[in-house]
Amino acid sequence: MNLQTEHPSTLRKLISEGTLTGHTSGMAEGYIQANVVILPSAYAYDFLKFCFRNPKTCPLLDVSEKGSTHFPFYGKNANITSEVAQYRVYRYGELVESPVNIKHLFNDDMVSFLIGCSFTFEHALLKAGLPIRHIEEEHNVPMYVTNIPAAPSGQFSGNITVSMRPMTMQQAIKATEITAHFKNVHGTPIHIGDPSEIGIENITQPDFGEPVTIKENEVPVFWGCGVTPQSVALDAKPELMVTHAPGHMFITDVPDSQLSD
Repeated sequence: MNLQTEHPSTLRKLISEGTLTGHTSGMAEGYIQANVVILPSAYAYDFLKFCFRNPKTCPLLDVSEKGSTHFPFYGKNANITSEVAQYRVYRYGELVESPVNIKHLFNDDMVSFLIGCSFTFEHALLKAGLPIRHIEEEHNVPMYVTNIPAAPSGQFSGNITVSMRPMTMQQAIKATEITAHFKNVHGTPIHIGDPSEIGIENITQPDFGEPVTIKENEVPVFWGCGVTPQSVALDAKPELMVTHAPGHMFITDVPDSQLSD
């Protein structure tokens, strides 16, 4: 089976069955991948505002109806309780569980959010001949918590998280031009070059994911990352918050051509 060209519904079925595990980078070419946040309805409005106030790191794609396991547009036949390969469960800001499904936690008061993911534009970068080092090295993308504050909303506040892909400066310029057409999945980079300028002291030790090789003529290129809500959860401390595990995205049914302008 070629995971790069397989249809999203097939991949989600394999994930739900436990056949397909691990990160989803490089899968479902041509389809949008999304970060996941699931909250009790009491927190949904403040989180919705948090997404709108932080579109580079939390570009909102879709929101479920309260208690629904699917989405109006990005997954009409999906089941958000089992079609992510690994979840993270936070209670009052503490990570308490990393299950492969959340059927035991989900109830009719929950609201689910899909947030754009940079994995979506990786296929466009590859087609342009640009390197995606974590795909080359067959592991998850490196992600870092920065010193850049997110715009707060209610109890949701904290610093943004970024993903990193090393490139030459010329390649970074080309990547910026390409990702400008993918505003709903983080768009253009938020920083290129010296990691310490955004509070990253050791580029070889990401907060999430795995480190990648940075070659002598390359610079790190940083995009906003939908893992931001997970770092924000440590400060927000909602009674319950469920997210995807970093790199383990929800693969939607919507082609990425609907994002590119």
